[in-house]
Amino acid sequence: MSSEHSGVRPMVYASMFAALTAVGALIRIPIPVSPVPLTLQVFFVLLTGLVLGSRWGATGMAVYVMLGIIGFPVFSGGSSGMGVILGPAGGYLIGFVMGAFITGLTVEKLGRSMIVMVTAMVAGLMVIYAFGVLQLFIVADLPSIWGAVVIGVVPFLIGDMIKLVAAFAVAKRIGNIIERTEV
Repeated sequence: MSSEHSGVRPMVYASMFAALTAVGALIRIPIPVSPVPLTLQVFFVLLTGLVLGSRWGATGMAVYVMLGIIGFPVFSGGSSGMGVILGPAGGYLIGFVMGAFITGLTVEKLGRSMIVMVTAMVAGLMVIYAFGVLQLFIVADLPSIWGAVVIGVVPFLIGDMIKLVAAFAVAKRIGNIIERTEV
């Protein structure tokens, strides 16, 4: 590992992606059947994993979540605090860290072909959904996990597939920032 990979530049990129995720959270569309709104956060989470890799992608999303926990208005609609993390959407936010990690890890291990990148993002998205659905099921006191899937995944599938395609297109254009800046 070069000193650049563990230096200031990746930290700056991770912070930049945390900020972009916060911007994506400001675009909020309520879903009538779900307590979880539609935002652009998932686009930035997937892009972060593809571009920064597992370590720095997860770091960027951890920074994002920590900023929200300590009170910066970076969550959906400009909200913040532990109440959001403990609420119905909190599992998705925690899932962002692991989703970026899994997306990045998949491309690190298997390469950057189209099929690998798409698979990496689908895996990352599944991780986000898993964390989100589990917490939604518990917090919303739903009678079944299927009920949480119906209100916490189904309404978002089409939009998240569009975000996945957009993240792929952007990632192909900018490549892997960390590898490119190590030269």
